[in-house]
Amino acid sequence: MVVVVDYRAGNLYNVGHALKYLGVEFVSSDSATVINSASQVILPGVGSAQAAMDSLSKKGLVEVLRKLRVPFLGICLGLQLLFETSEEEQTSCLGVFPGTVRKFDKNQVKVPHIGWNQISLVSPRRKAHDILFRNILEGEYFYFVHSYFAPLQSGVTLTSTQNGSVFASAVAKDNYWGVQFHPERSGGVGLRLLENFLKLSGSC
Repeated sequence: MVVVVDYRAGNLYNVGHALKYLGVEFVSSDSATVINSASQVILPGVGSAQAAMDSLSKKGLVEVLRKLRVPFLGICLGLQLLFETSEEEQTSCLGVFPGTVRKFDKNQVKVPHIGWNQISLVSPRRKAHDILFRNILEGEYFYFVHSYFAPLQSGVTLTSTQNGSVFASAVAKDNYWGVQFHPERSGGVGLRLLENFLKLSGSC
């Protein structure tokens, strides 16, 4: 069973709508027991990193999410929470990926970054590219809404995107994947990415 983590900081409606469109059975839950029994876990997210981490902590989900062995997908803020820290209120995050999430410089670009933007596959191509971006072309456009961005990290970054500076728009490590864009709001190409993720099952 696919579990969408409900921690009062995620865009559950749009993610749920996309999963229903794909014919996927899922539950939204904040129960550690339910999350630990999932075949795949999706962590959507909007809003403040600190508020999101506070919510996960109060629900006892921080260690649960850190120790998962099934395929995990963080979306938007869900990707940012996978890093060690965020500049947003100096928040300590899940620490699955190394590095600090930083805010766009409003003197260089419009903040927040809203709209369609391209992804570039980061070489060398890895197995994780072929899993999440199967049948997705270099330079495809996805829909973004965010003020903070994840750093480029060797061996972690799958795709990059340009918005003033270049940032990591998709990352992967072991059973954890994250995307800064919103696949559930990115039309057919976003649904294709979700389908690719949902084909994963079992322990990674």
